[in-house]
Amino acid sequence: MENIEVILVDEHDNPLGKMEKLAAHRQGRLHRAITVYIFNTKQQLMLQQRAFSKYHCGGLWSNTCCGHPFPNESTQQAAERRLEEEMGLKLPLTKLTQTYYNLPVTDGLVEHEFGHIFTGLTDQLPVLNPHEAENYRFASLSEVQQELITSPERFTPWFKTTFPMLAKQLQAGD
Repeated sequence: MENIEVILVDEHDNPLGKMEKLAAHRQGRLHRAITVYIFNTKQQLMLQQRAFSKYHCGGLWSNTCCGHPFPNESTQQAAERRLEEEMGLKLPLTKLTQTYYNLPVTDGLVEHEFGHIFTGLTDQLPVLNPHEAENYRFASLSEVQQELITSPERFTPWFKTTFPMLAKQLQAGD
């Protein structure tokens, strides 16, 4: 894994410094993150199955992509960069909301993040980066909600936290 730095933040997302990404996850330090949800014109969500080789949660299904802004990079820039790096998609994104979570993941690591959630719309099909994504699929909000009830173990911890918030906001907008 590359030596990538994340932005450490306080509970209000104010920057406090930076730290190597894996160290931040090992120590459970609060840091800034981005989460991207892409929909097609049929209102289906593009889900990503994380590459089995990922250092945590490999093989689990999740949102379209996620990651961390580099120091001196905006969350908008990071979201668009990660979407292109992971899924080969280049498109404008809209910030929907932000959230906080502190979740244990695999191998004793912790996702303690102040997350910025972005959405986008496209009918383009992704070109997966095999180091990031194993597979993808489309599903309606109701299909995903049902899968989270029947097979929650198939999904990443942060997806199980952020998806219900996203679904609630999108359904409130209908």
